[in-house]
Amino acid sequence: MKKIFVMLGVVALLTINGFSQNPSNNPIKQNKENNADKIFKDWVNKDVKYIISPDEKKVFDLLQTNEERENFIAHFWDVRDPNPDTEENEFKEEYYERIAYANEKFTSGIPGWLTDRGRIYITWGKPDSIESHPSGGSYDRPSYEGGGSTTTYPFEIWFYRHLDNVGDGIEIEFVDPTGTGEYRMAKNANEKDALINIPGAGKTLAEQLNLETRDQRISGISNASYQREQDGLFRRMEIANGLMNPPKIRDNGLDRITSSTGPIEDPKNAINFDLQVDFFRQSDDKVIAAFTVQADNKELSFKDSGGLQTATMNIFGRITSVSGKRSGIFEDVVTTNSTSQELTELKERKSIYQKAISLAPGMTYKVTVAIRDIDSGKIGFRNIGFTVPKYEANKISTSSLLLASRLFETTEKNIGESFVIAGTKVIPNLSAKYKKGQEIGIYMQVYNVGIDQMTLKPAVEVEYILSKGGKEVLRQTEDWKGLSDSGQRLTLARLLPTAQLNTGDYELKIKIKDSVSNQLLEPSAKFTIE
Repeated sequence: MKKIFVMLGVVALLTINGFSQNPSNNPIKQNKENNADKIFKDWVNKDVKYIISPDEKKVFDLLQTNEERENFIAHFWDVRDPNPDTEENEFKEEYYERIAYANEKFTSGIPGWLTDRGRIYITWGKPDSIESHPSGGSYDRPSYEGGGSTTTYPFEIWFYRHLDNVGDGIEIEFVDPTGTGEYRMAKNANEKDALINIPGAGKTLAEQLNLETRDQRISGISNASYQREQDGLFRRMEIANGLMNPPKIRDNGLDRITSSTGPIEDPKNAINFDLQVDFFRQSDDKVIAAFTVQADNKELSFKDSGGLQTATMNIFGRITSVSGKRSGIFEDVVTTNSTSQELTELKERKSIYQKAISLAPGMTYKVTVAIRDIDSGKIGFRNIGFTVPKYEANKISTSSLLLASRLFETTEKNIGESFVIAGTKVIPNLSAKYKKGQEIGIYMQVYNVGIDQMTLKPAVEVEYILSKGGKEVLRQTEDWKGLSDSGQRLTLARLLPTAQLNTGDYELKIKIKDSVSNQLLEPSAKFTIE
């Protein structure tokens, strides 16, 4: 039986036959066995050092025969194969290409795959963008680094839009303080400052104004208000720890399910959940599609984890065009936690997840979502066909009308979080059911309305009309405090109290009339007060 292993750019051909009871009597076989042992040790300690999980490493170390090790390696790559239906394993091929690239581009005094840049590149792939300062030199600090000018060592900033289990908007800074080409991952922004130890040189604005000392800046105890959330000491430590962990393994079972066109499993054992797609204009040629998944907590299995009752779900979504071509995927592990005392109340609530993806306007797609309860193994499956709206210039139009369970303005701390839409956190209520007294969040964006040239306010009238059984029970007008983008985008965001409303089914209609173009829109939504 022949196996070919690619070892950090070296191809080794390994032939494994039967082993004699006393291999020491056969020097040729013994050499082959020793060579095989070295190949397997190199595979686990070099090839996959950055992506093998601790549990996988423990299992591999317990294997007794080379046949077991071969089977382990085959399974290791299979579970990471993004498209099991093809002969190629795209992840494996790309992974070894990353190793070759790291050895070519990042080698200095040590092999490229052992450098900090090499480790990050091999583990997480090519960054979305790189800001490079190969010679260092004069540097004007941005405000979140304290302002002021200094001189730096050569450095690079790698940016990743999203890294699983690490976060969104991840910036990784590498500094070469020795000038040898060996960039090291920086713990803070001061590591690139070549004047940090020269008294009176390269001061920040706060130091120039005597608001903090250099010692405070170096030690990180200055309580700097100018820092971004991601630059804080504990967040930096959290990101660094996340980058050191191997990427999570995709749930290939859910991948296969979303690729299937046949029945999935017995519906009696399936998880029921709601799936909704909403749209918001991003630019003339891009639209944000927000995919929201909502499940009843009573559908989930909770078990004790560190003193908390925890339910864990894998969520996998596949977006395909009419031709069947994959246009995007999303995958996350979502947990819901509760104390034992609060578990009964929590099971009467819902868990919600959302992923926003930019898509081309005017195109028709299908999204297929599968979720798996990790503890019980139960699976849920939904698919929706949709056409992304095309927002034409100079024509009044709206985003999706969202009914929300929670609605509030955001701050800088909320940047990158889920459910944030243009400065507002909107947590949809897919069931559209509310308890009496619970406020109903209403959110919608209006595009391309005319502007009154006298008042410079939107030349548009908006009324909220609430009716029950065809009879109007409430009418309110918009005061335009949410004006933004000079009328190119108006934000309608308000909370509707329900304390004075009777239980039953209602319809909300938003009447939008543009006084300049005389265009009229009347989007509506239905909800129930219980």
